Amino acid sequence: MVLRDGRALPVGVAATLATLVVVFYYPVGSVLASAVSDAGRPTLAPLVSVLGDPFYHDLFAFTAYQALLSTVASVVVGLPGAYLLARFEFPGRRFLRSVTILPFVLPSIMVAVGFLAMFGRTGLVNDVLAVVGLGPVELTFTLEIIVLAHAFYNAPLVTRLVTAAWESVDPARVETARTLGATPLRAFRDVTLPQLLPALLTASVLTFIFTFMSFPIVLALGGLQLSTVEVWLFARVQSLDLAEAATLGAIETALSLGLIYVYLRFEATQLNARGESRGRARTPLFAGWRSLVDPKRLALFAYVGAALVLFVGPLVSLVVESVTTPDGALTLRYYEFLLAQQASTAAGTTRPLPAITNSLLFGAGALLLALPMGVVVSVVATRERRGSRLWEALLTAPLAVSGIVLGLGMLRTLVFGTTLFGYRITVTGPVAIVAAHAVAAYPFVSRNVTPALGSIDDRLVDAARALGADRTTALVDIELPLVVPALIAGAAFAFAISVGEFDSTVLLAEGVDSATMPVALERYTGNRSLGPNLGPATAMGTVLLAVTTVSFVLIDRVGTGWNQ
Repeated sequence: MVLRDGRALPVGVAATLATLVVVFYYPVGSVLASAVSDAGRPTLAPLVSVLGDPFYHDLFAFTAYQALLSTVASVVVGLPGAYLLARFEFPGRRFLRSVTILPFVLPSIMVAVGFLAMFGRTGLVNDVLAVVGLGPVELTFTLEIIVLAHAFYNAPLVTRLVTAAWESVDPARVETARTLGATPLRAFRDVTLPQLLPALLTASVLTFIFTFMSFPIVLALGGLQLSTVEVWLFARVQSLDLAEAATLGAIETALSLGLIYVYLRFEATQLNARGESRGRARTPLFAGWRSLVDPKRLALFAYVGAALVLFVGPLVSLVVESVTTPDGALTLRYYEFLLAQQASTAAGTTRPLPAITNSLLFGAGALLLALPMGVVVSVVATRERRGSRLWEALLTAPLAVSGIVLGLGMLRTLVFGTTLFGYRITVTGPVAIVAAHAVAAYPFVSRNVTPALGSIDDRLVDAARALGADRTTALVDIELPLVVPALIAGAAFAFAISVGEFDSTVLLAEGVDSATMPVALERYTGNRSLGPNLGPATAMGTVLLAVTTVSFVLIDRVGTGWNQ
């Protein structure tokens, strides 16, 4: 049946909202409600108990402190990258700018193991230091390594946002300032910096939110010694103290929603104030041998070297540590361990092949749900109708809720069961995990599709309508084909997000049957049966890295081929 004009969007919004009510609003609502109720009766006792406990004061203070340090580190690392990409031309600049998005699709538990493989006692850094007679250094379970890992993820975000702002700086204003006698430093301070500040503040607020809700990085690199709200919440769930965990989750969600609200208000202000600019021409980075001794360029070369160590080092260390012993000898015993795990019939064994299969199947299932949901949100976001902003806010709320809180909510409601009209309804295992992954992934589809839909010339749609096409036909035949590249990018992101999702999966994966690759990787992290290093975990991490990369590239290639 073909939906007539004007009906497709309301039906799509209703279906998306119905899905979200079941797998997001109801579970998360149960977490929020538990903070102000006890056995069904309204009370502030759980909230007062947590808010009045000095331990939780310190916990929230430390969470905010590490988020603040991580934000500063991300800005310090990301800002020179923005300057390099915005002001200089060199071979590979576009490619380098494109790959700044890659950290977002890398599984965070895998990156954490990469940092352990690089900075651990038996890691690559200590191996190199030992060659020159130095070390060892120990960075595991320190705040420094957590901050570095957060910079790995969020410095590229700073670079991307500030690069776009730097490229749009009005050159006429800079030239006018120089003509009036301003030094380059004064022109930067008075003209360029004010135009960069909105993007810099936007990136800083986003980074603070992401690092405030960070879970796998802190869990793997800090443990309970340096636990944040998310890690302690996870520990409470493991101890089956679900009431306290839910109260913590409710407070954290309220804080993150407040931060997201501040960010959205600030972003809207900046979008309204943004103007057009032709931008400044870039300077060649390499301009003869004299340029190689220019202090500014030498500083940039040093920055590139340090950035390579930070961004490539953990992934290289992961692969190298998976094929070397603590003594530096080549070995395949860690991969043989994975094969032995696969062949084992012992109860409770997490086998690699089912974990890989589960990750791919869950990713495909999440993609089937996330794509239509993301497109609906994008269509709503680009329609200027009464209530559009409210619907958009309701449909993008999952961005403000952590995976741990969502997983806890699904555990309390769908997994443990809910009675409806006299029937006990339970949603467990793969179905619950796919639903949680789809909720985590569809905002990334809409974030890719919305700008593409918004940039379509309205005259194309008007011409189709004038020729007799109804609104649904114009959307399907005109608009969606024009945003296929954005859809493909969104699909690749959604699949990669699902494959790497850890926060809610670690709570929802029952036993070993529904474990995914990130969950298996986390379980192998504590395995020291083959020595003091992270051999089994690095081998599983390398497999996860390969599967994520191949899947991302395949979706992109298949989608591009279909588009052509």
